[in-house]
Amino acid sequence: MIEIPTLVTDRLRLTAFGERHFESYAAMLADEGSTRFIGDGQPLDRMNAWRSMAMLLGHWALRGFGMWAVELKDSGEFVGRVGLHQPEGWPDLELGWMLMPDQRHHGYATEAARAALDYAFTRLHAPRAVSLIRNENVASERLARRLGGRQATTIDFLGAATLVYIYHRADEPRADATN
Repeated sequence: MIEIPTLVTDRLRLTAFGERHFESYAAMLADEGSTRFIGDGQPLDRMNAWRSMAMLLGHWALRGFGMWAVELKDSGEFVGRVGLHQPEGWPDLELGWMLMPDQRHHGYATEAARAALDYAFTRLHAPRAVSLIRNENVASERLARRLGGRQATTIDFLGAATLVYIYHRADEPRADATN
């Protein structure tokens, strides 16, 4: 069994996915608004939601990092997923997020993503991370900028125009800095 660390913020707990998260996770992935900018943009059925959750857990075993299930610290309610991702074919270490529709606009994505980004820099010693954001995903662009990300380029990724936002560790020189 792999050891997946738990991160705790003021309001949230980032923890290993477990079967207890599946019903909410499957509901999130069945929502068209949640999957609009992920993969092929289509919602997932229960079987593929299960496969997605298993892939996220397997990523920890293969890479030593991954996505966490995000819960409200006080109640344990599932909020979404946030974490680090770099499966085969990905251009770089990605910071990603997805929240349940009713959990958006509370600052949870920002809070959880900051914890995940800190983990990338302090525990993994990554010099940088990126967020791959579909061109039309304005909310994720705003979040990336709040986290200190800077748009570096646009790439064709998985058949769609995708913005690449880069985050640098505070003590790393920035090759993409303009000033």
